[in-house]
Amino acid sequence: MDYLPENATTSVGTVLCCQCGIPITPNLSNMCVNCIRTHVDITEGIPKQCVIYFCRKCERYLQPPSNWIAAQLESKELLAICLKKLKELNRVTLIDAGFIWTEPHSQRIKLKLTIQKEIINNAVLQQVFVVEYTVNNQICSDCQRIEAKDFWRALVQIRQRTQHKKTFYYLEQLLLKHNMHQNTVNIKPIHGGLDFYFAGKQEGRKLVDFLLLVVPCRYQTAQQLISMDIHNNIANYKTTFSVEIVPVCKDNVVCLTKKLAHSLGNISQICVVIRVTKSIHLIDPFTLQIAEVSSTVFWREPFESLCNPNQLTEYMVMEIDVVLPRDQPKVTPVSNKHTLVEVYVARTADLGKNDQQYYCRTHLGHTLKTGDLVLGLHLATSNVNNNILNEMNPDKIPDVILVKKVYNRSRRNRRRNWKLRHVFNNPVESTSDGAEYTEFLEDLEEDDAYRQNINIFKDSTKTPVDLDDLDVEDESLPQISLQEMLDDLTLVDPTVGEGAKMLE
Repeated sequence: MDYLPENATTSVGTVLCCQCGIPITPNLSNMCVNCIRTHVDITEGIPKQCVIYFCRKCERYLQPPSNWIAAQLESKELLAICLKKLKELNRVTLIDAGFIWTEPHSQRIKLKLTIQKEIINNAVLQQVFVVEYTVNNQICSDCQRIEAKDFWRALVQIRQRTQHKKTFYYLEQLLLKHNMHQNTVNIKPIHGGLDFYFAGKQEGRKLVDFLLLVVPCRYQTAQQLISMDIHNNIANYKTTFSVEIVPVCKDNVVCLTKKLAHSLGNISQICVVIRVTKSIHLIDPFTLQIAEVSSTVFWREPFESLCNPNQLTEYMVMEIDVVLPRDQPKVTPVSNKHTLVEVYVARTADLGKNDQQYYCRTHLGHTLKTGDLVLGLHLATSNVNNNILNEMNPDKIPDVILVKKVYNRSRRNRRRNWKLRHVFNNPVESTSDGAEYTEFLEDLEEDDAYRQNINIFKDSTKTPVDLDDLDVEDESLPQISLQEMLDDLTLVDPTVGEGAKMLE
């Protein structure tokens, strides 16, 4: 027996192609690849051009026969819609499918497909081809009803009986963050609140359930019969949800009932609202005791604000002393973010006219120093129409209750390098609304817990402030760090349709 040497190589025999005669590696068909492709086309029967329909109002694509699916360009949802349009694709094996880049405004979508199919004598042929889709605009049935007339099946009316809109500004940001406004047919701002229109009852119910989780409120439901088929027992109704938000905002001075103050740990009846989120957060300015009032507790023992934010008086801090822990009342729970101090203040309107000063205790010791300006409620001379306050012992009613520190607004606007998004084009339409919105932005800067549920974006139009030119007062201004800001990215072309436009 002869053995091959170790460095010997084996050669594979070749045969001639039965069509063109070139030497090829033997295969079951005895033909080269080019000859096989000329005789067999595995893409036969698969359309190379198709048409898909797109609704510019709601940005959805039609999946026959009547389903409209929301899909972004080059997404897996759009890929599935395009592949379902190809007939005879189930007779081949799909290996790969991907998008070929096209201009967004070209109304063309191209797919590059790789398929395999078994041909002559169990030989498998792989082929790559391109399918071009033409995007035609067509209004879906839902948008047709909306365009035909003011069509809606559910209405959510949100109301708050206050003269300030801070709660609505906060609610707007929550709706944007959780995309609760996308399924709305229309949104109408009216005096005292907002109206959200929906095409179905379930969408309206979803918004009401969301409001119950983020703001203290209550709601009532009413239905109106539109039409009825007595033979099939089918009825069409229009449903209205009336949502009422508690009439209390941030930085309001409130007066609690004795029963409610006792249930909250014997807190003082006169408190300051430091935050309104899912519940009302109160602080006792005399002891730093804090409490939370849920919507259920509020509607059982309701209370109102003693004044509007526009009725607060501006004071100047003349003298300030920190209250030592041994001199503070023993109460729980106590806020760790605030400092209890005793201050003497004078109204800025009286400076240069008289030297009258007022003594009070306040929870703003962590931000106040001598010479600062602060807003407060002057209970000694104010005419407050509140039954609970009138029933209190006059000895327990302080002369002045300080609410918040006043910063230089022009400097704060100059340093503000962030912005918020809005549902409407012009969120502020008057001078008073502009001042209220600016106060809302200032509240976000001052309270980190208040802004933790809000998306804050970098403002590319603001240039960085030169830190060398800032004085000591500018350094004390509350700010939002860059770590809390998001990049303002536009993922959808705003010229595609009105529904794709996020108003800023």
